[in-house]
Amino acid sequence: MASAATAPPPPANLKRIVAASLIGTTIEWYDFFLYGSAAALVFNKLFFPGSDPLVGTLLSFLTYAVGFAARPLGALVFGHYGDRLGRKKLLVLSLLLMGGATFAIGLLPTHATVGAAAPVLLTALRLVQGFALGGEWGGAVLLVSEHGDAKRRGFWASWPQTGAPAGQLLATGVLSLLTATLSDGSFVAWGWRIPFLLSGVLVVVGLWIRLSVDESPVFREALARAEEGGRTPDSAAEKLPLVSVLRHHWRDVLVAMGARMAENISYYVITAFILVYATTSAGVSRQTALNAVLIASAVHFAVIPAWGALSDRIGRRPVYLLGAAGVGLWMFPFFSLIDTGGFGNLVLAVTVGLVLHGAMYAPQAAFFSEMFATRMRYSGASIGAQFASVAAGAPAPLIATALLSDYGSSTPISLYVIAAAVLTLISVGVAKETRHRDLADVADHGEAEVSVPAADARSTA
Repeated sequence: MASAATAPPPPANLKRIVAASLIGTTIEWYDFFLYGSAAALVFNKLFFPGSDPLVGTLLSFLTYAVGFAARPLGALVFGHYGDRLGRKKLLVLSLLLMGGATFAIGLLPTHATVGAAAPVLLTALRLVQGFALGGEWGGAVLLVSEHGDAKRRGFWASWPQTGAPAGQLLATGVLSLLTATLSDGSFVAWGWRIPFLLSGVLVVVGLWIRLSVDESPVFREALARAEEGGRTPDSAAEKLPLVSVLRHHWRDVLVAMGARMAENISYYVITAFILVYATTSAGVSRQTALNAVLIASAVHFAVIPAWGALSDRIGRRPVYLLGAAGVGLWMFPFFSLIDTGGFGNLVLAVTVGLVLHGAMYAPQAAFFSEMFATRMRYSGASIGAQFASVAAGAPAPLIATALLSDYGSSTPISLYVIAAAVLTLISVGVAKETRHRDLADVADHGEAEVSVPAADARSTA
């Protein structure tokens, strides 16, 4: 008989948990991607005026990258308390921080109004966004992974991953609607603020759903084992979850970081840098580029659960390796199709790229969750994922824009993504397959060293 921790909850309960994670991650990614799109389209004019357009875009992407720099700190803080207090409370906090920062961006004065203070305030709010997102991802995927069973974990855990294309779809859709209905002058003057202010409404909906779910049963069982062993918060043997992760799971952290390189870099080149490349080098209009990303994001959303289900059948590693190899091979055709300037070719280029990206992104949630012991899982998964984002996603649009500026060609950008794909192939290739692991039975090395305030954890159930 399955334990209480591993027995799957009733379908209605599991679906509610999946919905809570999906809606929360959708809102968080909407906020994060909205900034990226705005950085490519208007922030260079509003917050970094007086410079060459491409240089202004580079400066705008620098503030975009700052959000990634804050993600490891968010991973450390949220991972620490998520492993001590539970997953649910930290997910509520991350949603509040992200939504509040995004809403505030919509109220910011521009450079024309307050001068140099404008980009400083923008950068500070971007840091808050990155900090919140650094803690969001690990908690959202763990809440689903730890409620289900091993047989379909890849499928169910992939649904929070669809929050990324859903957020991209929502952010791009809102921007596309505004650019289609407003003149360029109106959009730059005030229209760009509307999507940021809309975040306030979305956060209220997300909080209402997130507060209705239960704490992870796997976490509650791990807490009960710690209590039975007589450990208390004041135990002299207590260690930070981070210490235990780096002591017992450092290889898994490195694998996770390597696995993220091609996934992260390719995604931001395909969805963020494309708005720069298509409009400046291929002569495509801003509206056309946004529409192509919109269509491709809808397909991306649809294929992620399918890739997750396939990882339940053949394993996490084969699906992940297929995606990494595919993205690397697609880069030269990707830019060649965009260079034609045709809308159909642009849609094909972005869609195929995101479908291949989905083969990496879908199994990632279950794959990373299955690597770490329960009482250090939030820390381990978050650290592996978010520390890699500093070297991967953060500089990707910046590096791609700089390469385009220096060489005037897409070839160096393709080689950049291919190099990341090779690194991911090596990292995942040396990893162990995890799809049959019971999360409650993953080696609990170091769990005795990490204590959790019992009252706090029970109160989240």
